[in-house]
Amino acid sequence: MLSGLMAVAVCMAAARVGAGQGVVPSKDRADDAAAFKDFSTRVQAYQTLQKAVESGLPSLKPTDLPEMIAAHQQALARKLREARPHAKAGDLFTHAACEAFRRASRAALTGTRTASSLAYMQPGEATPGMRIEVNGVYPNVEPITALSPELLASFPTLPPEIAYRVVGRTLIVVDVKSRLIVDIARRILPPPS
Repeated sequence: MLSGLMAVAVCMAAARVGAGQGVVPSKDRADDAAAFKDFSTRVQAYQTLQKAVESGLPSLKPTDLPEMIAAHQQALARKLREARPHAKAGDLFTHAACEAFRRASRAALTGTRTASSLAYMQPGEATPGMRIEVNGVYPNVEPITALSPELLASFPTLPPEIAYRVVGRTLIVVDVKSRLIVDIARRILPPPS
């Protein structure tokens, strides 16, 4: 019985290697788990700050007026910038987290599901020269690339107020309520083949 289970495990590992997924060494898995846990802790700290800042603003009443929604978003973004004056790339995406996201991206976007994942993530064209910076606002007029289910499943889950965005190979964390760019990690997704 034990030798049968061992044979199945070896076959599964060989199939993964044959599919281009490889077997992630256990040290990398442990490092990635620790990096993702630290990333999630940093996201929670940001979410706590966001809620505290938002509680100091007049609440947004249900409205059909886009200018009221935009004014609330702008006020929230301004207050968040004031609360994070020294925000920079790497505040959430530490070096270890970037490596974990790169490995997760490679694993999710290679193998038998590569074509379907990349087709799902077919981006719109970003404006040439679009500025992406921490504490900047992700423009309403820019396209949003949907992440494939495989990629999302390999990344840490975010609270509903925070979302991943992709521009080219860059992974961004955006505050959904203010459209503020919370952090940026460049060259995370594998290059197009």
